[in-house]
Amino acid sequence: MYKSVVHSDFLIIGSGIAGLTYALELADKGEISVICKSNPTEGSTRYAQGGIASVTSPLDSFDAHIKDTLTCGAGLCDKEVVELVIREGPSCVKKLIDQGANFDKQDGKYSLGREGGHSERRILHARDSTGAEIQRALYEKAAAHPNIKIFPYFVGIDLILGSDNQALGVYALDIANSEVISFIARTTMIAAGGAGTVYLYTSNPIVATGDGIAMAYRAGATISNMEFFQFHPTCLYHPKARSFLLTEALRGEGAILKRVDGMRFMPNYHELKELAPRDIVARAIDDQMKQTGDDYVLLDLTHLGEEFLKQRFPTIFETLCSLGLNPAKESIPVVPAAHYCCGGIKTDTTGLTNIKRLYAAGECAYTGLHGANRLASNSLLEALVFATRAAKHTKDNLEQYPSPTTNKLWDHLETSSSKEEVVVSHAWDEVRRTMWNLVGIVRSNRRLKLAKKRIELISEEIKDYYWKFRVTRDLVELRNIITIADLIIKSATLRKESRGLHYNTDYPATDDINAQESTEITRN
Repeated sequence: MYKSVVHSDFLIIGSGIAGLTYALELADKGEISVICKSNPTEGSTRYAQGGIASVTSPLDSFDAHIKDTLTCGAGLCDKEVVELVIREGPSCVKKLIDQGANFDKQDGKYSLGREGGHSERRILHARDSTGAEIQRALYEKAAAHPNIKIFPYFVGIDLILGSDNQALGVYALDIANSEVISFIARTTMIAAGGAGTVYLYTSNPIVATGDGIAMAYRAGATISNMEFFQFHPTCLYHPKARSFLLTEALRGEGAILKRVDGMRFMPNYHELKELAPRDIVARAIDDQMKQTGDDYVLLDLTHLGEEFLKQRFPTIFETLCSLGLNPAKESIPVVPAAHYCCGGIKTDTTGLTNIKRLYAAGECAYTGLHGANRLASNSLLEALVFATRAAKHTKDNLEQYPSPTTNKLWDHLETSSSKEEVVVSHAWDEVRRTMWNLVGIVRSNRRLKLAKKRIELISEEIKDYYWKFRVTRDLVELRNIITIADLIIKSATLRKESRGLHYNTDYPATDDINAQESTEITRN
């Protein structure tokens, strides 16, 4: 059992690349609490297959990486942010390597991959388990540091706010003991990852329920561009592995997309064919499935050869074979799936939000780097750079962050255990199906209006339930995905055009005169 209030200098919500980078950068400046709602190594970082984009080759250039990012972002990237992330990226990657992350090499040089939207090979990778390697290196360093204490199986409920719009910490549910603990700190970093499980089909792990974004929104943080949700084009279509991702690096090495009847179709959609930006590839697959009535399309790797696949993509090869699919001998059925939230908590270039003492980094943050569509493998780079910048800003401003003296306790104690938890599971399923069917790859005004009504009804039902019964992890996560669904629908409704990852059949054109700006929502 933990005591009811935990004080530290710095509080971090999330134990992925952003959270642990921030922790390690600040570890010599004070005591750090890292809360995570599952095993500390579980999360989206661990499942990143492709790699981390960074200019390391003499054949590459900052200007080329900047141009690729801006092109992919469809006019909504913040150019200043793009330039600083890409120029500061190599030094942050070097520090990651110094901390023990091992990337593939060939003849003494880093073996660089290429993915959709990139004009050069610049993807550092650890075969097809890059995220797992990064997570391993950072977690080993953090777990060994005496100033860093990791609290597994704690889920954040709401931020603790003080006077003058200050974040003082978070109320978090100790899942094992069903007790709510107050974590108080000088600064709070939200690095809680994405929100893919708001959709029925996703490549994200089940922990990705948008907790950080939802908590920040309820506290008054500005949320930007939630209409831009990236659907990865190639998630395995198989009843025993519904969330297994087939990395874009496969297409970077020459994999081809075909219809079930064997016809290759990407040359009809974009000059880069299979290496077109993800939004284009995902919509092309969706279009082909609707035209043919097929439940999936095929990813053909057979021409790459078994030895190459075993060496370059061992995890994918072994997983597919365990499911009775040999990618060296047969094409693999794939479908698009919700993959990456390009919107999130709005921050400045230091990672600071509009709430004092509150930072955000990683997938839960909106920095301006991705714009309307994320360039492949830029996400890990963004997390590294912004966690590093946020830590520097924290260190430079410590005198402005005195230790809070509050001992605020969770005050919603007059509740009881529910005997109708089926309400939670039914609502969870209804939210995810509503979002998949009505607010997915292709949208319309009618679909958005219908989705709004359905989510509002679910929200009212769960709001009443939430205040009557004791909180559980399932209830906290449901409350959060309802908030995320609402934010996506509101943002999509506000955008009267199609751009990047947001495609509305009622506004099929891109409006560069009236609509070239970010969508921002702040709770009244």
